[in-house]
Amino acid sequence: MPPVGGEVVAEDDCLDGVLGFQVVSIGDGEAVARFPVEDRVRQRFGLVHGGAYAALAEMLATEATVAVVHPDGYAAMGSSNETSFLKPARGAWITARAKARHRGRTTWVWDVDHTDGEDRLVAVSRITIAVRPR
Repeated sequence: MPPVGGEVVAEDDCLDGVLGFQVVSIGDGEAVARFPVEDRVRQRFGLVHGGAYAALAEMLATEATVAVVHPDGYAAMGSSNETSFLKPARGAWITARAKARHRGRTTWVWDVDHTDGEDRLVAVSRITIAVRPR
């Protein structure tokens, strides 16, 4: 079995790449990402799979935290993900907009709104990110 942790996985090969996630912007306490609505992100009845929303929110919150803490020698990784699904998505894209609610020494908390191609709120997430020395 290969060692766990510390490996670098090519973007195309990791979950984010497989699902087509795209980071649009990372700013001071805010971040935006999206993915195209294609069969690879749907469940078998044609709806966007809830796991795709949850994965997008966690990726976005993690990357936005890493952008701040990595230069100081820290790593960031998800420790809690609560995602609620509000309605079926329409259109070609899901867009996630994240806002930092808490930026602590060892924990960051993010709220993420997911909108569809018609700019309707379709899911919401609260993500907790652990910050630890690398």
